[in-house]
Amino acid sequence: MGKNIGNNSYLKSPDLLPINHRERKIGVRGFFAMWVGMAILLATFDIGASGVQSISLPWVVLATLLGCIAVGIFISIVGDIGVEHGLSFPVYMRAPFGILGTHIPSLARAVTASFWFGLNTYFGSTAINSIIHTINAGFDNWLLCYIIFALVQLINTASGIKWVERFADFAAPIIIILSLIIYHTLTSNIAESGSSVWAWAESPVTGGAAITAFMVVIFANMGFWATLGCDIPTISRFFKAPKYERNWFKRNKTNLIGSLIAMPLTETFMIMIGAAAFMIAGSSNPVIALQETASGWMLAILLLMIVLTQWSTNTAANIVPAAAIFSNVLGPKVTNTIAVFVVGIVGTIIQPWSVYEILTQALLFFGAVLSAISGILVVDYYLLRKRRVNVQELYQHKGQFTYHGGVNIVGFIAWVLGGFAAILLMDYSFIVGFVVAGFIYYVLAKYWYFKKFPQEEMEDPNDEKYLGITVGRDWVIDEDKRIVGRK
Repeated sequence: MGKNIGNNSYLKSPDLLPINHRERKIGVRGFFAMWVGMAILLATFDIGASGVQSISLPWVVLATLLGCIAVGIFISIVGDIGVEHGLSFPVYMRAPFGILGTHIPSLARAVTASFWFGLNTYFGSTAINSIIHTINAGFDNWLLCYIIFALVQLINTASGIKWVERFADFAAPIIIILSLIIYHTLTSNIAESGSSVWAWAESPVTGGAAITAFMVVIFANMGFWATLGCDIPTISRFFKAPKYERNWFKRNKTNLIGSLIAMPLTETFMIMIGAAAFMIAGSSNPVIALQETASGWMLAILLLMIVLTQWSTNTAANIVPAAAIFSNVLGPKVTNTIAVFVVGIVGTIIQPWSVYEILTQALLFFGAVLSAISGILVVDYYLLRKRRVNVQELYQHKGQFTYHGGVNIVGFIAWVLGGFAAILLMDYSFIVGFVVAGFIYYVLAKYWYFKKFPQEEMEDPNDEKYLGITVGRDWVIDEDKRIVGRK
């Protein structure tokens, strides 16, 4: 990447600069609504359908709550990077992986997000196709629906983070009401057959097999949000937070309420819908189940909810983070708007709907790869740098984060070994990857690599120099020279 460093530095792409305090517009209500939209999607239903084939629904619900709360804690912890310094995920990744090395793990996240965009858009397009077919029996073209639905979501996201939040505010109450209707419709159908969604289990297992099935549900839910757990800073940099607030919990209130309340409750409810859909139709896809239990305008209204959920999930959880990464990798000529459409193209080319039948296994694999990155981020930010970041150097071609030709070797060693360990223990992939990668990174960086490449904020842990909003600082770029801190 032989790119000039200066006014047009690829490290200083406008979409990747630190967000200042005035530009942070998302509050508690806004992020709560975003989580309601993000957590309600068809892929979530598959976890519920898979779970009730082995254990009863109460155990599936408990496992889901535990998994969601656990990953919500990780999301809140990593999110402080964005809240404190206004930095996006691909920019901070220059610290543990290097100014060039950041591209490889970042792309792993971007491709995963693009995968989810394609899958969710496919689900939404099948629902749109069914709605139109309900109104006009002669229509049947999911591909056309896919193209139109994809374009609408991409345009919405390209319009800016505020429009993403506005759509979430609009969609969240509608989604909640329609979700309740869907659940009532499905469970009423089950009750008419003399059964109960709470007692049913197709193939109940006992002993060690039941424990394993319980743990699989926990870590499938964690793996589900391992993607967002990595790059939550890309969203959290827009969260409202008070200046000069040293209390971590008060500073991260927006993230904590969204990730530890809105997400666990919403996702658990979706798990229940997936379980009910499986009991009725033998499929976790409620589009199929609803077609068997509802008709006419009721079916169209319920399918509309599915469209809204896929839309609200894609914009906040998939397109925004992936676009930031593609913009970082492809350089300043690729604006955020262009990068948004790159996400759409990549997500479509992958054709992720072809792997829906093995989605739970895919979730565990994603969790293995991405949880290792989360472990490295947490260790680098909290244990080594202690939240102090030499932000100036993140935007310098020949500076502190150049390491070996732009690559932090230790970051890659920890990522590979942590990810490999997680894949070997796939049922527990998230926690294994997080702990192993974090431990390896800490030992190698602290006792070897950072002695070879000294880190200024570790050598001189000065709050006034290296903290952000805690000391009232906005990190501001000086296009001609360096980034400077401004209060």
